[in-house]
Amino acid sequence: MAYARLARRMSVAVLMAALTAAPGMAQQVPASRGEIALSFSPVVKVAAPSVVSIYATKVVERRVSPFAGDPMFERLFRDFGAVRPEVQNSLGSGVIVGSEGLVVSNYHVVEGAQEITVLLQDRRQMKAEVVLSDQDNDLAVLKLEGAEGLPAITLRDSDEVEVGDLVLAIGNPFGLDQTVSMGIISALSRSAISVGDGRGYFLQTDAAINPGNSGGALVDHQGRLVGINTAILSQSGGSNGVGFAIPSNLVRAVVAQAAEGKDRFMRPWAGVTGQAVDGTLSESLGLTHPEGVLISGLHPASPFAAAGLRSGDLIRSFNGHVVNGPAEMIYRMSELGLGEKATVSYRRSGKDLEAEVEMILPPDSPARDPRRLGRDAGPLQGLEVMQLNPSVQAELKLEANMSEAVVVTAVSGWAAEAGLRPRDFLVAINGREVSSPAEVEAAAAAEAARRNRSWAVSVIRAGRPVTLRFRT
Repeated sequence: MAYARLARRMSVAVLMAALTAAPGMAQQVPASRGEIALSFSPVVKVAAPSVVSIYATKVVERRVSPFAGDPMFERLFRDFGAVRPEVQNSLGSGVIVGSEGLVVSNYHVVEGAQEITVLLQDRRQMKAEVVLSDQDNDLAVLKLEGAEGLPAITLRDSDEVEVGDLVLAIGNPFGLDQTVSMGIISALSRSAISVGDGRGYFLQTDAAINPGNSGGALVDHQGRLVGINTAILSQSGGSNGVGFAIPSNLVRAVVAQAAEGKDRFMRPWAGVTGQAVDGTLSESLGLTHPEGVLISGLHPASPFAAAGLRSGDLIRSFNGHVVNGPAEMIYRMSELGLGEKATVSYRRSGKDLEAEVEMILPPDSPARDPRRLGRDAGPLQGLEVMQLNPSVQAELKLEANMSEAVVVTAVSGWAAEAGLRPRDFLVAINGREVSSPAEVEAAAAAEAARRNRSWAVSVIRAGRPVTLRFRT
């Protein structure tokens, strides 16, 4: 009992000491109910009016098969049956970035839409049209009809964002109208996540993001936009606490081009083939830790080649930002914009060097010279080819640094049956080497004139040589 009384006296003494501690500690004690009741409502009041709900409608053709549901005949007769139009609806979110009615959202929210309706926070409805599309970055900019004086959100420099920062996700999940969820920035520089046709560069957050949140706002503690919510990592389709947002700096670059009247995002061209450095590779390069992009190939017209870089160089930073993979470097280039110059730090043979690299569009030369092979091409009739150049390479998303090559753009008839595919690089026809559309046309006509029934078409597919053999 004596011990218990002593313990109680000591506890009271400790408590009194805490209450009479230094003034700095006393200031941490809440002085009012307002300080006790922590609320993000002031942040929401600033940002929420700029977040909208988007309803997109498109008409698609759907084949109605009488064998639908049959495990065998449905597969055998998948192209059999009447084609009927079908209306598809999608919902998502968007963010007002211009008081005159510019709204940014995800490309996949409005892709192919014939009609777009935008619902503002004050319940007004407005029609919208897409004025700029960027499938690679999964961004789209919309223009609201008859809009003026709208509450545009403030964009923050996303390079200032740090892991652990509080953020709010505002959007339209499951069609429930505007909803707010809270979390933190849980990771930066996520560039290995696939979205759409390519890989992006994202901020990662544990704020709940669900279907319908796509295109919505990720805002900081002052209600400033730090990212556009675009994807979740989930097997069920619901939020697992791993969401991804497109950084606001890239959003700013895309919106700026839309304001200039461009209908698609014009991104700088690198003309570089490279790879991220892993642990094993970093040891061979004499690095203390894995970093940078190792150049494995350069197009002759590449601005990096013009600045003096060459195959085997290690790019370590771009305009002062460390880059740990090709996707990060492309992001930094897109963020900077065309016509600008970047300081690129790189290592060669153990020496650290710098170069000024100009941000340019991919050159559209040599001429594309698109051709469709005619009847005199025999079994290759209908084959469509084009001269490869940097602009074609960028449009078709081809990973090639060849300066002279012919790329297949469309196939039909015998060519399709033989296994030729779009994006194949034609190398030879029955042993005749080809490096231009005119040579392809001439080689096919010459072989057809010989009435040769055995054909061998050599191509490069996904970096590998393939020879397709068939008889007519």
